[in-house]
Parts: sequence; C-alpha cells; structure tokens
Amino acid sequence: MAVDMAALVADLAAESADLDRVLAALPGTAWATPTPAAGWTVADQVVHLAHFDQTATTAAVDPDRFRAEADALMAHGDDFTEVVTQANRGRTATDLLAWLRSARAEYLRVFGALDPATPLPWYGPPMSAASSVTARLMETWAHGQDVVDAVGATREPTARLRNIAHLGVATRGWSHRVHGEDPPPEPVRVELTAPDGDTWIWGPPDAADRVAGPALDFCLLVTQRRHRSDLALHATGPVADHWLDVAQAFAGPPGPGRTPA
Repeated sequence: MAVDMAALVADLAAESADLDRVLAALPGTAWATPTPAAGWTVADQVVHLAHFDQTATTAAVDPDRFRAEADALMAHGDDFTEVVTQANRGRTATDLLAWLRSARAEYLRVFGALDPATPLPWYGPPMSAASSVTARLMETWAHGQDVVDAVGATREPTARLRNIAHLGVATRGWSHRVHGEDPPPEPVRVELTAPDGDTWIWGPPDAADRVAGPALDFCLLVTQRRHRSDLALHATGPVADHWLDVAQAFAGPPGPGRTPA
C-alpha cells in the first residue's frame, strides 16, 4: 500500500501542536522538572526533539554534511545523545520553545515536499523519508509522554497512535537484534483496540503467537514509557511473550525501560 506522505506529515504536525500546547502553558520554572527519563528534565526532552529535528532536516537537504556531523557525534559512543543534552543545558524555556517550533516547522516544510521512498542517511541504517516522519512522530509522542507525566498534564489518545503502533510492529526484528538475539521466524498476529473502539490488525490470521490489548498500551510498551506489568496487553505463545519483554521501537542500544508502578 502506498504511503500517504501528506497525511503522515499532517499527523506529525498535529502531534507537534499537542506537545506545544502543553509546553506553552508551563511556567519557566517547570522546565527544570525531572521527567521519568532518568537524569532528564522537561528542558532536556525539548532539546532532544529540537536537535534531532534539525539533523533530520540536514539529512534530507545536505546528506554529506549530515554524515560528517553524525560520525563526529557518534564517536562519543552509545550515549552520544547525552552529549547533545549537556551542550544545551542552561538555555531558557523561551529559547528552547522557539528552537523546537522553528526546527519542527522547517522539518515539516522539507519533508512535506519529499517522495516517501526517498532514502536518507541516519544514525545507523538509512531510512526512507516516510520512515523518518514516522520516527519523528513516535519521538514526539514518547518524549511528550515524559513531559506530561512530569508536569501532571493530560492528553487524549488519538488515531495518530496507529503510526506508532505500526512502527512498533515493524521493529519486532530490530527489538531482538538490539538485544543480541536472532529474530524468531514465527509470525505474530497483533490486534489492538484503537481509541475510537476500532481494531487495528497486523500479521496473518492463523498465527499461533498473538498480542492483543489497547493501542495506547502497546505504544507505551514499544516506546518503553511504561513497564509491561502496568499495561493491559495479553501475549499468546512464547514468541509473542518474549517480544513484549524486549520491544523497542526506537534506534540506539537497548533502552533501560521503566520500573513497575
């Protein structure tokens, strides 16, 4: 099925606006609030999003420059994202919000004009333009979850979760490989209850291994924003069961996950 790039970019724009709503309502002092991501404040979450929006745009408009800058950053090791965080500590809330807004606006402008299949370099394997937008949406939603958890804000689950759930399913093999495991050849059927009560489905209907539950819970799991024991997800079969223990929809080394509530 062809990717609707305009719809995907529109979903990212809507997710961006939802996070902006939360951030714009915060007093400056709240940006120093610790979030569930160990060692990161609200401000650090925004730094992460803004910086990698900018580098993703660079990957699209100047791939050679991106590769050189990415190589230099990754030379710091697996925790290279922490280098970005530390370098931007001390910036004001006003400055950071303006940075995020401008970086995201430019990203949306550039990617809205790309063919979804356009190959782009990234920190590791290259990805398509459509995959980049999906990844930015996942990052925006996941880091936004850290922000709302930290400051006690609320947000409603939307149909945009389907993009994140799809990424969670598509990265099943990656989840095993990043833990040093060979991806199991057995298929897994995934049936998730959408926010509007509809059912989102991936995988063959005759698969012995299955995952079922709320789409919101699945997205919280694959982005490692909640511990599995705190979610209403049900796994049938050993392959599906183990997948939920290692699921990781984001790039980089294995994430530490969250402790049970």
